[in-house]
Amino acid sequence: MAAGQDQTSMDAEELQRLTADSQATDLSSDSRVVRLLDEFADVFESPTGVMPDRPISHKIILEAGAVPPKGCIYRMSEEELTVLRAQLDDLLDKGWIRPSSSPYGAPVLFVRKKNKDLRLCIDYRKLNAQTVKNAGPLPRIDDLLERLGGAKFFSKLDLKSGNHQISIRPQDRYKTSFKTRYGHFEWVVMLFGLTNAPVTFQAAMTNEFRAMLDRFVLVYLDDILVYSRTLEEHLDHLRRVLERLRRAKFKANRDKCEFVRQELEYLGHFVTPQGISPLSDKIQAVQDWPEPRNVTDIRSFLGLAGYYQRFIKGYSKIAAHLTKLQCEDRPCREWFGYRRGSVASLPHELWAALIAEVGEFSMPSSMP
Repeated sequence: MAAGQDQTSMDAEELQRLTADSQATDLSSDSRVVRLLDEFADVFESPTGVMPDRPISHKIILEAGAVPPKGCIYRMSEEELTVLRAQLDDLLDKGWIRPSSSPYGAPVLFVRKKNKDLRLCIDYRKLNAQTVKNAGPLPRIDDLLERLGGAKFFSKLDLKSGNHQISIRPQDRYKTSFKTRYGHFEWVVMLFGLTNAPVTFQAAMTNEFRAMLDRFVLVYLDDILVYSRTLEEHLDHLRRVLERLRRAKFKANRDKCEFVRQELEYLGHFVTPQGISPLSDKIQAVQDWPEPRNVTDIRSFLGLAGYYQRFIKGYSKIAAHLTKLQCEDRPCREWFGYRRGSVASLPHELWAALIAEVGEFSMPSSMP
């Protein structure tokens, strides 16, 4: 009887511990967190208009001798025209576009999203081809992940319509003109699709968070990660990040943010205090990759598998045959000669590496 009671007691204690551990992974409903987020409710409002006083704006510098490209208006269905009219009205109301008389005029079209909604796209391929490329860097993802060693609490902030929160330099706005059945317009704010937009956005974020970077903040484009060793530190760090966003008038998307977690996804990885692991759906995608039909397919496969090469011991050796195939003019049938070697090994190695320990990764011994 005593043994049975002891076992029951042990089971109850184990259940309590597991429940506590499960709850501890998400502290976003903690009263201290709720009060903090309520205090900064203005940071989560929808962005409108243009912030002209920011130190970094988007520049479009053209190659010497560039002339405005010509294009035609694409035909649209009634559904597309209805959505186009509504989106133009919304962009005009927000002050993100304005009527234009520019000699430029990129065509617009719609693509269907996974949820069946229509996404407005502007074909800037000709403009991008004559734009001088900005060689500014984006952070290496492996360098960012290495900063997380020792951290136990994480918050991830996502900026709402992030690109639209950066203005285009006034003298460059006419170059973004696009033509529609309902008028000719140009952008006042930056948008996805312009060739140097990611570099401009990264530069703006780096400028805002420079003093916090690699101490308790990581920034990759519009993904801001706050990381800390203790809950008290984390609440202070999160407050400082929110204060910075408020001063700079950047707006975050509360629905897409995650606050005070001990487990979350970041840049295609699953991050916990115990370590970093590849996302299972990405590994499954490698495992289920279809037979390639051309060099482009091989490069796509290697791009996905290579993203997680830090988890695969001897990755370069395993992938050597495939790497060689993408560089040489060989018939794609040679793929089948390597399929049971390289391709079969990659997913197996990925599955074997469920967790990469981060104990040896660097992290500042003290954080402000």
